[in-house]
Amino acid sequence: MRGLKKKRRIQIIAVAAVALVVSTAMIGYAMRDGINYFRAPAQVVSDPPRPGEVFRIGGLVEAGTLVRGQGETVSFNVTDGAASIPVSYTGILPDLFGENQGMVGTGEMENGTFVAREILAKHDETYMPKEVIDALKQQGVYEDPSKPAG
Repeated sequence: MRGLKKKRRIQIIAVAAVALVVSTAMIGYAMRDGINYFRAPAQVVSDPPRPGEVFRIGGLVEAGTLVRGQGETVSFNVTDGAASIPVSYTGILPDLFGENQGMVGTGEMENGTFVAREILAKHDETYMPKEVIDALKQQGVYEDPSKPAG
């Protein structure tokens, strides 16, 4: 009788371990397209993404580069102070989007241009995504808007 209980316990543990491995693999497979890594423009230049790789890019919209095309198509450059990447986007931009403002875009590189599927802009006068602040600080061009200039 003891041998039967021990055998049943081992079977239950084995089934639970297999179920855990299978569920972890299924979660990883389901999330494979949902994980988008953040890159600053300097990182994109130094280590170009694979063709078709979806990622997020962020920085400041470079002054003088915002061009509105036909319909809802917009092009501009995003910079972190060290590098500048051309961006193309078709869609409606957030209300607070503008030159010298922080932005984060999700998309992929096509022929040297970042083609954005989604554009996010800062939502108040002092907010900027942490990834963008870190990238700008790394390049030495970040100025804290909450501190007075001087």
